[in-house]
Order: sequence, then structure tokens, then C-alpha cells
Amino acid sequence: MEATQMGSEALVVTALIIGVMHTLLGPDHYLPFVTLAKARHWSLRKAMAVTAICGVGHIVGSVVLGMLGILAGWSLGSLEWVESIRGEVASWLFIGFGLVYVLWGVRRMRKQRSHTHVHAHADGTIHTHEHSHEGGHVHPHDEAAKSSRGVLLYWSLFVIFVFGPCEALIPMLMYPAVTHSVGLVWAVTLTFSFATVITMVAAVGLLSLGVFSLRHKALSRYGHLFAGTTITLCGLAIQLGF
Repeated sequence: MEATQMGSEALVVTALIIGVMHTLLGPDHYLPFVTLAKARHWSLRKAMAVTAICGVGHIVGSVVLGMLGILAGWSLGSLEWVESIRGEVASWLFIGFGLVYVLWGVRRMRKQRSHTHVHAHADGTIHTHEHSHEGGHVHPHDEAAKSSRGVLLYWSLFVIFVFGPCEALIPMLMYPAVTHSVGLVWAVTLTFSFATVITMVAAVGLLSLGVFSLRHKALSRYGHLFAGTTITLCGLAIQLGF
């Protein structure tokens, strides 16, 4: 009995460690949020809230799959195959989303590009000034379109993270735990879940504090391009098995 108790405690501690480490070792868990937050001028609270919601979606997908597999008596190999498919889908969603965001960033840059006007006054004074056509005249339909794009962005991120598998959860924690008890399955699942989401939020919060303090003009101009490129590279990293 004592050996069983020690084994259960060790598995819970393992769930905590794996939850933290798999998050920190996967930049796709936090870099997209940091770069998007900087480019879109999110507050720190908003960046962390969006991260938390996507983190929950990321966990729920694998938890539901693992629970179904346990209840239905599916083999571990079958679930790992499904998880690999989910990972493939998530990587392509990352890549597609990133590329679309890059293109949108380029379009936005072109609209923001300033140009110079020369003015000559009656007294002979000549001066120039620069302006762009971005943000000069805001109409109600522009605000509605901006809000719609924001909602689409949040849902896109959430769906991507729902498809993103937690590779270690099912084979290393849930299936070993079920040989002990159903209670232990829930214990390791909840421990892993909390560790993952909290680590995601903490990583985004700490990195954002540093990134938000940067005020270089290039970051403002190329922020959306940088965000889209980062998301695309995260997808490519998943494809390559990093």
C-alpha cells in the first residue's frame, strides 16, 4: 500500500514537471501571443487572458481524447496515432494563419506608408509635411470591421490550440495512472493541465513585460510582419519535430 501511494505521488509530481517543461520547451505555447500582443497593442492583462483561454483549449482536446480512449479501451498506439494527426493539423493551421497574417501585415504597411506634400504660400514660404491614409478618417463600418477581425483572430488562435496535442499527457501520464485508479487519472490530468496553462500565462506575462518596453520605430512599423513570421516559424518547427 505504501509503495502504491509513493508511486501515485511520484506520478503527480511527474505531471507537474512535464507540464512546465513541455510548455517552456515549445515556443509555440507563448511566442505567438507575445508577438501578437506587441503588434496589436494589447494590454498585459489581455495578452495573458487570451493565452489562458487558448491554453485551456489546448488541454481540453487531449484530455477529452485520453478519457474517451480509456473509457472505450482503445490501445495507446491508436491514441498516439490520433495525436500525431492532430499535431499535423495544428502545424499547418499555424503555418496558414501565420502566412495570412504576414500578407495582412504587408497590406497594412502599404496603407500606413506616408507621403510628402509641398505647400507654397502667397508670401513665398514653401514647406512640406508628411501624412498617411491610415487612421485619418475612422468610420463606423471601419470600427465594425476592426472588431470583426479581432473576433476572427481570437477564434483562429483558439481553434489552432484545440488541435494542438499535449504529446506527453496520454502516454506518459493518463495511461500509466489508469493502472492505479481513476482518481489518479484525474489527479495527474488536472496537475498537468494547471501546470501547462499557468506556465503559458507566466511565460507570456514575463516576456511581454520586456517586449512592451521596447519602443523602436521598426517594431511599430513591422510588428505585424514579425508576428506573422513568428507564428509561421512555430508551425514549421512543429512540422520538423522541434
